[in-house]
Amino acid sequence: MISDDTPHRTARRSLLRGLAGAVTLGGGLAVAAAPASASAPRGRSPRPTAAHRPGTADEALRELAAGNRRWRTYCERHPDETPAVRQSLTAGQHPFAVVLGCIDSRVPPELVFDQGLGDLMTVRTAGEVLDEAVLGSVAYGVLELGIPLVMVLGHQSCGAVKAAVQADLSGEELPAHIQYLAEQISPAIDRTKEGDARVDSTIDANIRAVRARLAAEPDLAAKIAAGELAVVGARYELTTQLVHHIA
Repeated sequence: MISDDTPHRTARRSLLRGLAGAVTLGGGLAVAAAPASASAPRGRSPRPTAAHRPGTADEALRELAAGNRRWRTYCERHPDETPAVRQSLTAGQHPFAVVLGCIDSRVPPELVFDQGLGDLMTVRTAGEVLDEAVLGSVAYGVLELGIPLVMVLGHQSCGAVKAAVQADLSGEELPAHIQYLAEQISPAIDRTKEGDARVDSTIDANIRAVRARLAAEPDLAAKIAAGELAVVGARYELTTQLVHHIA
């Protein structure tokens, strides 16, 4: 695992200070009370133009937390799907967060965070594994589109992590390109635990490792040091639909 250097710690402290005035709902991501309790008719967009979108990491985190609260309480708005929004998006896009998540069909970021067209730039690989294409995709969102937040989103019962743990125990090679995924996840395996606990702990460790590697990328690190970007880790619980922060 790549540890944070001083600029990353400084950026993280800045982010935490920005969230100091917020409350935490249900153990999830920090979110200010007003956005979380606001209501809008189903199918109507609360952010019809780019000017209304979150422009900072703090604002983006609050929007994602509010959306996740709607999702897990069955109060989805399905925002930014109106004809007006669809038409406006033909002129360009202004997503407010990059979410690097797993390919698992149960964890689509747009649903988990109740977001719509043009809101999120999502990159999905098994176990959130990084390669050059993924790094380039994340960098494009940050450097070309000015996105202020990158979230690494792991999840409970991750099959890719489980496969990596089982391969590590058995010593057997996995089929075709799946072996590559296992090798990328392997450094995060928590061998201090056994059984399901090892898989669960490795899920968290893998989120931290991927987050740290992204934050250490020179171009992204420069944005973090300038206070223009936050790279955070989070985990989605299938049993509760809650997204919570992984430090």
